Amino acid sequence: ISENFGLLEREYAADVSNPGDKKTQWQRFEREVNRLNDEAVDGAVYKVLYIGRHGQGVHNVAEKKYGTAEWDRYWAAQEGDSTSCWVDPHLTDTGVQQAETINAFWKHQLAVAGTPAPEKYYCSPLYRCLETANLTFTGLDLPADRPYKPVVKELLREANGIHTCDRRSPKSAVRNVFPNFTFEPSMTEDDEHWSATERESDQDLDGRMKSLLDDVFGLDESTFVSLTSHSGAIRSLLRVLGYREFRLVTGGVIAVLVKIIRACDAFHDGKNP
Repeated sequence: ISENFGLLEREYAADVSNPGDKKTQWQRFEREVNRLNDEAVDGAVYKVLYIGRHGQGVHNVAEKKYGTAEWDRYWAAQEGDSTSCWVDPHLTDTGVQQAETINAFWKHQLAVAGTPAPEKYYCSPLYRCLETANLTFTGLDLPADRPYKPVVKELLREANGIHTCDRRSPKSAVRNVFPNFTFEPSMTEDDEHWSATERESDQDLDGRMKSLLDDVFGLDESTFVSLTSHSGAIRSLLRVLGYREFRLVTGGVIAVLVKIIRACDAFHDGKNP
């Protein structure tokens, strides 16, 4: 995260009809996004995604301890070492502090900067993301029509396979710890997607992230949407969205404006989907 989510001071087309008003940059940006949606043609829809990476997990510490090369070669496939276990790992104390820092950031953004609160909250099913989402959004002064009611999306998880840190806990166990989350009916009790012998390729991960976005964009009419996920999954999301790919630090959050044109609308209008 950076000051004001990095939103630049600038004028928008919607400002023309509201000269001299005292709205914040974020309030003016929200008004501009609403204008874009109101005036959109060809079935276009504009959304703002708040994409956050989980805070530091036990596995992040282990990778730093052994080095990335040795981690990928051997340790990532193990369930832990003599000092820690990293199967579906929890946040470290540092990770908790990072999530609490995001919470304080959101409090400022909502109260001072006028940043629109998310209308929907989606989260990876892995423990570190569930922890991060709760620490980030619990206790905020949210609008009555935008309560924190998170939904677990299996498709939003990290790249699958080999790395035990990306193996999900049983659904019932996670639900007992995080009863405030809604779990998709399609989510199985045990992790049927993780493989001990094969790692998900970038191409397959991108395909999964596209399916996630198709699902969210197709079924959710919200304009401001929160996604809590992982480094690799977020890089994939950015690739699929056509944004510059980069690594978010643990506890990092970015805001992304997205223009969506449904393929069927583009096809019927004679455009390339």
